Amino acid sequence: MSKSEESLTVNNNVTAFKKIKLNDQQRRQMQHEFKIYMEKYFKRTLGKGVDHTKIIIWEDMLVVRGEGFLTEPEKFIVATDSGKDVVNAARMQVARQHSIDNLTYFEERLGAKAIHQVYVIEADKDFWMHVVIFDRVITE
Repeated sequence: MSKSEESLTVNNNVTAFKKIKLNDQQRRQMQHEFKIYMEKYFKRTLGKGVDHTKIIIWEDMLVVRGEGFLTEPEKFIVATDSGKDVVNAARMQVARQHSIDNLTYFEERLGAKAIHQVYVIEADKDFWMHVVIFDRVITE
Protein backbone atom coordinates (compact mmCIF):
# COMPACT_ATOMS: atom_id res chain seq x y z
CA MET A 1 0.00 0.00 0.00
CA SER A 2 1.41 3.41 -0.95
CA LYS A 3 1.77 6.27 1.52
CA SER A 4 -1.13 8.16 -0.07
CA GLU A 5 -3.37 5.05 0.14
CA GLU A 6 -2.39 4.60 3.83
CA SER A 7 -3.16 8.25 4.50
CA LEU A 8 -6.53 7.97 2.77
CA THR A 9 -7.39 4.84 4.78
CA VAL A 10 -6.40 6.51 8.06
CA ASN A 11 -8.35 9.66 7.19
CA ASN A 12 -11.43 7.62 6.25
CA ASN A 13 -11.21 5.67 9.52
CA VAL A 14 -10.95 8.91 11.51
CA THR A 15 -13.91 10.36 9.63
CA ALA A 16 -15.93 7.18 10.18
CA PHE A 17 -15.06 7.24 13.90
CA LYS A 18 -16.15 10.86 14.22
CA LYS A 19 -19.51 10.12 12.60
CA ILE A 20 -20.52 7.48 15.17
CA LYS A 21 -23.42 8.13 17.51
CA LEU A 22 -22.54 8.37 21.18
CA ASN A 23 -24.02 5.75 23.46
CA ASP A 24 -25.22 6.84 26.91
CA GLN A 25 -21.87 6.27 28.62
CA GLN A 26 -19.93 8.10 25.86
CA ARG A 27 -22.45 10.95 25.96
CA ARG A 28 -22.09 11.37 29.73
CA GLN A 29 -18.30 11.23 29.42
CA MET A 30 -18.33 13.88 26.66
CA GLN A 31 -20.67 16.09 28.73
CA HIS A 32 -18.23 15.87 31.64
CA GLU A 33 -15.27 16.66 29.36
CA PHE A 34 -17.10 19.71 27.97
CA LYS A 35 -18.05 20.86 31.49
CA ILE A 36 -14.40 20.79 32.64
CA TYR A 37 -13.30 22.45 29.40
CA MET A 38 -15.86 25.28 29.77
CA GLU A 39 -15.03 25.88 33.45
CA LYS A 40 -11.34 26.21 32.56
CA TYR A 41 -12.18 28.44 29.58
CA PHE A 42 -14.16 30.93 31.68
CA LYS A 43 -11.64 30.90 34.52
CA ARG A 44 -8.82 31.58 32.02
CA THR A 45 -10.77 34.12 29.94
CA LEU A 46 -12.68 36.05 32.61
CA GLY A 47 -10.62 35.33 35.69
CA LYS A 48 -13.76 33.97 37.34
CA GLY A 49 -15.33 30.60 36.84
CA VAL A 50 -19.03 29.89 36.66
CA ASP A 51 -20.55 28.64 39.94
CA HIS A 52 -22.62 25.98 38.17
CA THR A 53 -22.13 24.59 34.65
CA LYS A 54 -24.36 22.01 33.00
CA ILE A 55 -23.74 20.44 29.60
CA ILE A 56 -26.40 18.45 27.80
CA ILE A 57 -25.78 16.56 24.57
CA TRP A 58 -28.96 15.11 23.13
CA GLU A 59 -29.88 14.03 19.62
CA ASP A 60 -28.51 16.85 17.42
CA MET A 61 -28.11 19.46 20.19
CA LEU A 62 -25.53 20.74 22.63
CA VAL A 63 -26.75 22.90 25.49
CA VAL A 64 -24.20 24.78 27.60
CA ARG A 65 -25.82 26.32 30.67
CA GLY A 66 -24.27 28.39 33.40
CA GLU A 67 -25.34 30.04 36.63
CA GLY A 68 -23.40 32.25 38.97
CA PHE A 69 -21.23 34.00 36.39
CA LEU A 70 -21.58 37.63 37.46
CA THR A 71 -18.76 39.48 39.16
CA GLU A 72 -19.50 41.46 42.33
CA PRO A 73 -19.57 44.82 40.44
CA GLU A 74 -21.95 43.31 37.84
CA LYS A 75 -24.27 42.10 40.63
CA PHE A 76 -24.41 45.67 41.94
CA ILE A 77 -25.03 47.13 38.46
CA VAL A 78 -27.71 44.59 37.50
CA ALA A 79 -29.72 45.55 40.60
CA THR A 80 -30.50 48.93 39.01
CA ASP A 81 -33.22 49.40 36.36
CA SER A 82 -30.90 50.40 33.52
CA GLY A 83 -28.03 48.23 34.75
CA LYS A 84 -29.69 44.98 33.72
CA ASP A 85 -29.56 45.99 30.05
CA VAL A 86 -25.94 47.07 30.32
CA VAL A 87 -24.83 43.80 31.92
CA ASN A 88 -26.95 41.74 29.48
CA ALA A 89 -25.30 43.50 26.52
CA ALA A 90 -21.81 43.04 27.96
CA ARG A 91 -22.39 39.38 28.72
CA MET A 92 -23.85 38.84 25.23
CA GLN A 93 -20.44 39.89 23.92
CA VAL A 94 -18.85 37.29 26.19
CA ALA A 95 -21.27 34.65 24.82
CA ARG A 96 -20.43 35.56 21.23
CA GLN A 97 -16.71 35.37 21.96
CA HIS A 98 -17.23 32.01 23.69
CA SER A 99 -18.79 30.73 20.46
CA ILE A 100 -15.96 32.10 18.32
CA ASP A 101 -13.37 30.54 20.64
CA ASN A 102 -15.04 27.16 21.23
CA LEU A 103 -17.42 26.18 18.43
CA THR A 104 -14.68 24.51 16.37
CA TYR A 105 -13.64 22.48 19.43
CA PHE A 106 -17.21 21.22 19.90
CA GLU A 107 -17.59 20.43 16.20
CA GLU A 108 -14.33 18.48 16.11
CA ARG A 109 -15.05 16.52 19.30
CA LEU A 110 -18.58 15.64 18.17
CA GLY A 111 -17.75 15.08 14.49
CA ALA A 112 -20.61 17.32 13.42
CA LYS A 113 -21.04 20.80 11.93
CA ALA A 114 -22.99 23.49 13.77
CA ILE A 115 -25.88 24.77 11.66
CA HIS A 116 -27.76 26.94 14.20
CA GLN A 117 -26.98 28.48 17.56
CA VAL A 118 -28.65 30.81 20.02
CA TYR A 119 -27.66 32.50 23.28
CA VAL A 120 -29.81 33.51 26.23
CA ILE A 121 -28.47 35.89 28.85
CA GLU A 122 -30.55 36.71 31.94
CA ALA A 123 -28.17 38.80 34.01
CA ASP A 124 -30.82 39.60 36.61
CA LYS A 125 -31.08 35.85 37.28
CA ASP A 126 -27.29 35.28 36.91
CA PHE A 127 -28.06 32.74 34.15
CA TRP A 128 -26.85 32.14 30.60
CA MET A 129 -27.31 29.43 28.00
CA HIS A 130 -25.84 28.59 24.61
CA VAL A 131 -27.65 26.09 22.40
CA VAL A 132 -26.04 24.63 19.29
CA ILE A 133 -27.88 22.53 16.70
CA PHE A 134 -25.68 20.25 14.58
CA ASP A 135 -26.11 18.84 11.09
CA ARG A 136 -26.56 15.28 12.34
CA VAL A 137 -27.85 13.28 15.29
CA ILE A 138 -24.99 12.77 17.76
CA THR A 139 -26.55 10.38 20.29
CA GLU A 140 -28.04 6.91 19.97
